Amino acid sequence: MEREAGPVGARRALGRLVEAVLANRGKANAVFDILAVLQSEDREEIQEAVRACSRLFGALLARGELFVGQLPSEEMVMAGSRGATRKYRVWMRHRYHSCCNRLGELLARSSFQVKELALSTLMKFVQLEGEHPLEKPKWEGNYLFPHQLFKSVVGGLLSADEDHSLLLCQFREYLEHDDIRYHTMQAATDAVARATDGRPEVPLTFWNNAFTLLSSVSLPRQERAPSSFYVKHAELSDKWKVVHLREHRKAFQQMWLGFLKHQLPLRICKKVLVITHDSVLPHLAQPRLMIDFLARACDLGGAVSLLALNGLFILIHKHNLEYPDFYRKLYGLLDPSVFHVKYRARFFHLADLFLSSSHLPAYLVAAFTKRLARLALTAPPEALLTVLPFICNLLRRHPACRVLVHRPRGPELDADPYDPREEDPAQSRALESSLWELQALQRHYHPEVSKAASAVNQALSEAEVSIAPLLELTAFQIFERELEKKGPEPVPLEFIPARGLLGRRADLCAQHFTLS
Repeated sequence: MEREAGPVGARRALGRLVEAVLANRGKANAVFDILAVLQSEDREEIQEAVRACSRLFGALLARGELFVGQLPSEEMVMAGSRGATRKYRVWMRHRYHSCCNRLGELLARSSFQVKELALSTLMKFVQLEGEHPLEKPKWEGNYLFPHQLFKSVVGGLLSADEDHSLLLCQFREYLEHDDIRYHTMQAATDAVARATDGRPEVPLTFWNNAFTLLSSVSLPRQERAPSSFYVKHAELSDKWKVVHLREHRKAFQQMWLGFLKHQLPLRICKKVLVITHDSVLPHLAQPRLMIDFLARACDLGGAVSLLALNGLFILIHKHNLEYPDFYRKLYGLLDPSVFHVKYRARFFHLADLFLSSSHLPAYLVAAFTKRLARLALTAPPEALLTVLPFICNLLRRHPACRVLVHRPRGPELDADPYDPREEDPAQSRALESSLWELQALQRHYHPEVSKAASAVNQALSEAEVSIAPLLELTAFQIFERELEKKGPEPVPLEFIPARGLLGRRADLCAQHFTLS
């Protein structure tokens, strides 16, 4: 192919070749020249070649000039005695497959512009193949979708070698269509199964890409029949699975369960748990099937256990799951590190939710109250301003625990019956103790902490104090808040204002001192 140098010359030459192929079948061999430019190393030339292939094969698909049916081998057809039209269509279909394979390889290029253009071209082919199928329907009204082409697209996005988070963000716009979302869930399930089959260790990059794709899939919260289709159909049939929301839920459940059954890296596990309660559980056909994953995560300890308890609480509260060790697990998470972890605000928000029921036994609430009070002795001020109102709220909800504050004949400090090392809150004997820690915090060096601890000295109001504004409080914010406070107005110390450095002439200081 003779052309001018540079991308402009490539665009003109490729445009002439595309027009020649579309106008005259005798010029079909020019397709090889177009595909050859796809193999170039120059970014701009590749982009021009991708646009040329999009025009060429898009037009051929729309005109129905590609072979329809089970594609035979190219050598067998060319050597046979079939007609020239059949040979042309089979030959051109093989070129189309070569183009799609190369576009799939371009998804791994370093240039984002090339990857983005290759993705949009492949999705254009998916749409055209759906509207002009390259396979024959098995029966009248059979639902046809280019599964193989679309699986190769999803497989290219779920790379094990390169982070495709930006490209997946571009792909998210296609997930707004119900049919693309449904087939993405199926293709992602197959891709994860293939990537993990027989491999002792899967690269972290693959898990990141897979989580990014899975978390982008969002089902409608309202019960409605899917109606937004990327591949247009003259008429929708009620026999197609893709038009039923319950089938979408089944595919969604299969996709997530297939992903979560593997040994995920810790960071991926945390990301999953952060969205489980809001973006995964509400859309599952059988939410109880998540119990295995959540129970395993709960046994890991630390922030992972905290995040897992949120999902477990939803299963217990909304789906009647029995998990007797729930509050014991939550109690075990209360240690000094809870005031310093990244998820501190989330922990106290969830703890407030978990302990909000007035039907919890008094011994359980007393154990949590006493444990928090004991940990507060060594907590930073920004955490104390959240913990102390939280303790007061627990006392408001459960009047039976107020005995911890009003116990005039309680045991001495060195004979506190509470056992902080006991893992079972029922055996901690917290209800026999007292909250002497709050009295100690009333002498805290920070005035706001001292004021918050002194709230138990008066009768507690019926209305609870919202801890939501305090959850994200930091030491920097406390310091800035102190700097913004205005001091008292200046107080005059003398009725008659002084004049001069030594005062008036009759003043005692002026009589004995002079300025020279």
